[in-house]
Amino acid sequence: SFKGPIQNRNKRKLFYFNIMKCASPMVLLSFQCPTTQLCVETCPDKFMTLTKAYTNDKDFDYYKTFCKETVTHILRDRLCPSMLIPSKSFTRRCFPDLGLKGGVVTVGNSTKFEDGDGKMRDAKDLVDGVKNATVVMEARQVVMKIFEDYTHSWYWILIGLVIAMLLSLLFIVLMRFLAGVMIWIIIIAVIAVIGYGIFHCYMEYANLKNEPGANVTLQELGLQTDFTVYLHIRQTWLAFMIILAIVEVIIILLLIFLRKRILIAIALIKEASKAIRYMMCSMFYPLFTFLLLAIVVAYWAVTAVFLSTSNEAIYKVVNQSACVHSGENCDHANYSTSKMKADCPESECNFAFYGGETVYHKYLIALQFYNVFLFFWCANFVTALGQMSLAGAFASYYWAYSKPGDIPTFPVFSSMGRSLRYHTGSLAFGSLILAIVQIIRVLLEYLDHKLKGAQNKFAKFLLCCLKCCFWCLEKFIKFLNRNAYIMVAIHGKNFCASAMNALNLLMRNLLRVAVVDKVTDFLLFLGKLLIVGLVGVFAFFFFSGRVKAFENTAPNLHYYWVPILTVVIGSYLIAHGFFSVYDMCVDTLFLCFCEDLERNDGSPARPYYMSTTIREILWKGEVADQRLCAELEGQQKVW
Repeated sequence: SFKGPIQNRNKRKLFYFNIMKCASPMVLLSFQCPTTQLCVETCPDKFMTLTKAYTNDKDFDYYKTFCKETVTHILRDRLCPSMLIPSKSFTRRCFPDLGLKGGVVTVGNSTKFEDGDGKMRDAKDLVDGVKNATVVMEARQVVMKIFEDYTHSWYWILIGLVIAMLLSLLFIVLMRFLAGVMIWIIIIAVIAVIGYGIFHCYMEYANLKNEPGANVTLQELGLQTDFTVYLHIRQTWLAFMIILAIVEVIIILLLIFLRKRILIAIALIKEASKAIRYMMCSMFYPLFTFLLLAIVVAYWAVTAVFLSTSNEAIYKVVNQSACVHSGENCDHANYSTSKMKADCPESECNFAFYGGETVYHKYLIALQFYNVFLFFWCANFVTALGQMSLAGAFASYYWAYSKPGDIPTFPVFSSMGRSLRYHTGSLAFGSLILAIVQIIRVLLEYLDHKLKGAQNKFAKFLLCCLKCCFWCLEKFIKFLNRNAYIMVAIHGKNFCASAMNALNLLMRNLLRVAVVDKVTDFLLFLGKLLIVGLVGVFAFFFFSGRVKAFENTAPNLHYYWVPILTVVIGSYLIAHGFFSVYDMCVDTLFLCFCEDLERNDGSPARPYYMSTTIREILWKGEVADQRLCAELEGQQKVW
């Protein structure tokens, strides 16, 4: 049912005053054509200009149906379009009746039309405006369909995320008792899931062999707003199959190369499982971190919206002929009765931009960057607090000589209290360094966007190198900060001293870091990949209706990839939240192990704090590494 104003109940088609203004590239950014749009009953079916129709009462009665108001000074006040061209209704919008005649674009069977200012224009001048208006219309329809899909499937998405959470918890619980078995199950299952993905892509590729239109290439198809179209193209499934095959080969080669180190990594994961068993509340600490991050994001978003909406609409006087008031500010609401309009009858008061001319408005972009910088700083501080709190809890487990008797009662909360009471400055300083690098990366992206089109090859190369260098610097600082927070939690020193100690300790144990720590990270990443793969496959078969048992249960959607993609991304974030505790535990125990080796010698006076199992396995790996290094040195001497 139509819910608009009463006078528009029979006006169900949208008419553009001048669709050529939609040809501006800014239309694709603002999703709005800078021309008056009006609801009409029927689209125009003839060529007509306002100046000619104004002299004929019959023509003007027809013309007024496409005007905003019926008043005496309708011509002077620009309430009508300057021209009418034959149009057809398409999805309730009046678009020019374009066609081809002998390879030449026509509108209403004519190659030219009068634009209302006495100039003859080619019909092809309308094409770009129609294209942009169509893109805007399709984009709006896609957005509306996506929102509709979310309203129909939100509860199923929540169920999928709950399944991902339960799977993550199940894996964590099983790893407490069967760490070695679970790691091998994860490895085999990841290879099997990716292998099934390759098989499924091949079957889809083979089934589309004789389908009409399936052999169209992605380049020929171009950008489509309906992404399901790509799933009916053979080249899409071929690309998926090749990508999955490459991933499968890389994982298998890494597992073959690291087969001896996997046992060492499993021992470290077993030790981490023992630590987590004594402090299960650590598994739910990421929820607290997520809550704090949600508060930070909400504060940043509200501040950004307030800054963005604090601008004012600025209108300027525009006139094609000479006018003393051209370029001056004007009052759009009362311009028709103003002195400026009287001095320049043909002038218009047009919207120029959103902004202002006060000091506040001049530095508004700087305030937005400052808001982004504060967001990075606060978000990094919250993440750092979580890392130091968990590191302190797991360090208290490692350095407890009698486990679990010497472990604090509430190790995670005790560690968080120490972090906030004694190490807030270290958290803030480390977060500040990372935030500065991140805001520099944002500024480089902003400069790249602003200078696009005006750059020479050297400037593009320089910007690309700067972005690459600062990306690497950000990764290094994140790695250094993480280990620095662990050392702060162990020794209680300031950030700079802890960062230096962590870096020196890692450099002295570089081979162990590369062999043990990173192999463990790889195995935990496979666990995340398995959970995402299992939930993603289930979501695909459920929402796509490929399984008959779910045909009547699954919601009817425009794009079934919307809930699937949401579930996959949400599942990865959930799995990452749970496995990040394991990751932090492994990193902390590894640094504690390296510190233990340097601080103690295993004698009764200075006994090791590490468990017997991890000492035996890690020392076996160390002896093997020493033999490997000796063999390499011997070969170099022979050469």
